[in-house]
Amino acid sequence: MKVAVSSEGKNPADQVDMRFGRCRGFIIFDSDSGSISYIENHQEKEAVQGAGLQAAKTVINAGADILISGNVGPKAFTALTSAGMKIYLSGKSTVSEALNEFREGRLEPATGASVESHW
Repeated sequence: MKVAVSSEGKNPADQVDMRFGRCRGFIIFDSDSGSISYIENHQEKEAVQGAGLQAAKTVINAGADILISGNVGPKAFTALTSAGMKIYLSGKSTVSEALNEFREGRLEPATGASVESHW
């Protein structure tokens, strides 16, 4: 299983980014291999609009099964859940802390978008 976490930086010690579409990047944790990788989110700087949908495509193409983020807008939520991805929201914490909370079952699955479009 692969877990993508919106991150303010490239390391698990960095903060979970409260934005999904305009986060700096995604830390991908592969629970099968234990590997951690980073994918830059080009939409942060390049997209005038549609950043959430483009970020969703990036995470889906990375093969993630789970997304952890601070917030997710309605279009991204629909795209991600349509692809079969489960979404969990995390408060201000590090990526490592959010992953631990997920593994321990302390994060609740999101049932809808947590912010409006263009947040």
